Amino acid sequence: MAELIRDAAERAARYLEDIQERRVRPSAEAVDGLAQFVEPMPDGPTDPQEVLRLLDEIGSPGTTGMAGPRFFGFVIGGALPAALAANWLSSAWDQNAGLFAATPVGTVLEEVSLAWLLDVLGLPAGSGAAFVTGGTMANFTALAAARNSVLRRVGWEVERDGLFGAPSIEVLVGGEAHPSLRKSLGMLGMGRERLTNVPVDGQGRMIAEQFPDLHGPAIVCIQAGNVNTGSFDPAHEICERAHAAGAWVHVDGAFGLWAAASPALAHLAAGVNEADSWATDAHKWLNVPYDSGLAFVRDPATLRAAMGITAAYLPEGAHREPSHYTPELSRRARGVEIWAAMKSLGRSGLAEMIERDCRCAARFAAGLTAAGFEILNDVVLNQVLVSFGSPEVNARVIEAVQEEGTCWCGPTLWQGRTAMRISVSSWRTTEADVDKSLAAIVRVAR
Repeated sequence: MAELIRDAAERAARYLEDIQERRVRPSAEAVDGLAQFVEPMPDGPTDPQEVLRLLDEIGSPGTTGMAGPRFFGFVIGGALPAALAANWLSSAWDQNAGLFAATPVGTVLEEVSLAWLLDVLGLPAGSGAAFVTGGTMANFTALAAARNSVLRRVGWEVERDGLFGAPSIEVLVGGEAHPSLRKSLGMLGMGRERLTNVPVDGQGRMIAEQFPDLHGPAIVCIQAGNVNTGSFDPAHEICERAHAAGAWVHVDGAFGLWAAASPALAHLAAGVNEADSWATDAHKWLNVPYDSGLAFVRDPATLRAAMGITAAYLPEGAHREPSHYTPELSRRARGVEIWAAMKSLGRSGLAEMIERDCRCAARFAAGLTAAGFEILNDVVLNQVLVSFGSPEVNARVIEAVQEEGTCWCGPTLWQGRTAMRISVSSWRTTEADVDKSLAAIVRVAR
């Protein structure tokens, strides 16, 4: 085992060194080489070191350089050194983090991380939290608490009695709500298409003046960080209107919520802390490995009412029992790497990382503007939308940029216009990476 782990560490370290300079998109030859994995189930065992060798020698070349400094697609950050190392160690621990009795360290590190997260994100002290798989499940979990709360106010216990015959819930979203939010609402039985869409402005922000009157149980979903523009809904105005009508306000802040951790950017999230629940994704801008979403609910009892589990064989202790706050019972100890990332960065390091990424986004926008291309959004955070011309031209440029390999940027459709989207989210990205990527993009586009 020790020899195998050392071999894995050496291969991983070599990969992370090479990724600094290798092409971001894998070559066609590397992708074709993945066919070597396709075979019938082996009749007998294979030596674990041979298994690792195959993964590295065939698999590594077929990866996209998401852990490197020039991947600008899908709002994906690479894993911080401390977070990655903690992930490896916690995998070796092999703890089931559902119960304190099963893994005291997993529970304690969740408790510590929760307090730190509420602090740096400016959310109400004492809020409940769930450590879940990603942004979609964070929205799902927080909205389950919202559903519980608004129905309980009108005398309906949804976890006990289900949705058959339940009072109708009015759900309001912005016209630019992320598809994962709609998916979460659909999974909760509130529908993807029966929502009320509030009009948005040219940056995707909900227009508070066009907020409709609410009647009966209602949930309002706002956005902290539009996935295309990085813009924020006017949280204070919407919370004021919604709460006056007795509605629950949920914030989808998959990456934008982290702006609150920066003194220079916290004004963008003004009023967000007035909401009732929040969802974010730690792998996006805290730069921890995947499978690390976070749901926060102002009232911990409401979250527990929606997610709690009762079983005679599960021991209860004095500590917060994680299984009462998440959809899963058995799960990995996600709080370990969140604690490691925040411990290694500190308050100042976290703010600097977020601010540097935003400066890099602004540098992209300035360079592309100087080259004669059109920037479609106000670059307020880490998102840049650029158009090179017609939809056909944009498609050709994006494909050619990806094929060239210096960086990876993806396509998007923004308010009827096609564009290339640049998302700067990695702790590794520097101004030198921006300049190198700009030179490649401009050369290809021209």
